[in-house]
Amino acid sequence: MIPRKGGQVRRRELLKAAAASLATGLAPRLGLADRNKTLVFVPTSDLTVLDPIVTFNRPTRNYAYLVFDTLYGIDTNWMAQPQMVERHDIDKDGLVWTLKLRDGLRFHDEEPVLARDVVASIRRFAARISFAAALMASTDELSAPDDRTVRFRLKRPFPHLPEALAGPGGTVPAIMPERLATEAPYKSVGEIGGSGPYRFLAQAAARLRRAGLPRSQSHSRLALRDRDWYFTVQPALSAV
Repeated sequence: MIPRKGGQVRRRELLKAAAASLATGLAPRLGLADRNKTLVFVPTSDLTVLDPIVTFNRPTRNYAYLVFDTLYGIDTNWMAQPQMVERHDIDKDGLVWTLKLRDGLRFHDEEPVLARDVVASIRRFAARISFAAALMASTDELSAPDDRTVRFRLKRPFPHLPEALAGPGGTVPAIMPERLATEAPYKSVGEIGGSGPYRFLAQAAARLRRAGLPRSQSHSRLALRDRDWYFTVQPALSAV
């Protein structure tokens, strides 16, 4: 019980209570594992699903935005902005959208991100994201004319195409290699391979235990390591 004075909670006691709640695990925990820009983050619930398409759980969503990339991102005004897409061109009638991918995009295995990877990824996540599903219902043809070009031929105009591909919601519209994206959207992929600013490290649990986390807290943890990125701002942390 927090002491009160004059009917008001004392600020010092309130701060003590907040600190106690953090210590008892009622909020995510942050800590520096070493001095090499490594952040240890223990969320309020475990990360149990690594495929961001098969679930909309928040821990999966948060990790997926680090490991995978998306064609468009959402800015602070909830507007879609090009991310993996360098630019898009729209025919006058609004029925043909041509998306040009940024040059030099690569997955974490150093394979280039190709338009056919994007097409397969869109088809997969559209089955789980209602906005993208509406886009596909309005699409007559989705194709990859060349390695950097994705083309939508629409049945009717769909002016919010970028927002549909940005996917503001629980399920991340992740772009992954075609060999993974051909998996059914309700079945988890067998490996994790994205093109985001951080790579997933399969030996995360052992690494975090060496960093000092108790075994009971590390069975479902992950480790991420940064990679070269095409934006002008590099990740502030070298590992999470």
